[in-house]
Amino acid sequence: MKTCPISTAIPSSSSSSSWLYLLERFDVGVVHIDRELRVVGMNDFARRSLPVQEKLPFGKIVTSFHPEAARAKLKFLLGQAECPVNNAPPMALMISIPDRVLLIKVSKMGDAQGATIGYTLVFYDITDVVSQKVEDGPARDSADAPEPRRLRKIPTIKKNRVLLVDVPAVSFIRSEGHYTWVHTSQGAQFCNLNISDLEARLDPQLFLRVHRSYIVNLAQVDEIVRDDGRMMLRMMGSTPADIPVSRASAPHLMEQLGLGDALSHSAQRVN
Repeated sequence: MKTCPISTAIPSSSSSSSWLYLLERFDVGVVHIDRELRVVGMNDFARRSLPVQEKLPFGKIVTSFHPEAARAKLKFLLGQAECPVNNAPPMALMISIPDRVLLIKVSKMGDAQGATIGYTLVFYDITDVVSQKVEDGPARDSADAPEPRRLRKIPTIKKNRVLLVDVPAVSFIRSEGHYTWVHTSQGAQFCNLNISDLEARLDPQLFLRVHRSYIVNLAQVDEIVRDDGRMMLRMMGSTPADIPVSRASAPHLMEQLGLGDALSHSAQRVN
């Protein structure tokens, strides 16, 4: 089975070596699944990492012990949903309990004649690579609740490789169904995490969801434009990008930008 190459947003010889070192240190979770998608075995790391200890997964459909939001993506990996990009790329999943980010790859297993007899699911837990604990987060309701974590890198897919994009480099995030596109000055990268997953794990002082389909980096807003009662944000960069702002989001946006009652202006430069 081929491993999943991982690189940073701006690779260099030193950064490539450091990521290689991190990958060598990663434990690998392995889950064996039969042709009917029932779990038939897993290694010790998978037992420790996945929330399955009390759910007795063996002999059960693999999706039955995953959070609802993750099931469609796992089915996609197993070949039961249409892939929105070519060549079945590695899949990043955020698991709610515990609050982890897993990088997953699935391969079909065949018999001597090449007929499918099952699947092997391999995953890396990259949580500590792409996120960090919130220093002054809200108090948890329970000792069993996961520690809040904030993304510092977003796992994206480019040419069947995993590209970790530094969060400050992100201009805006656009939703497309259950998936997203992460826009930077280098262009757009496909991300198989949904917009709600990303919104919950980005710094709310820097990133704001201004529309059901868009999250913007407030530090990269260049101009606020109003046209026939509609508001848009013009983002910095060599390629102009105008982001729609919903009416419900407009007051919070202006407050976050420190512009108060500037809604009456037809256009407002953000300094």
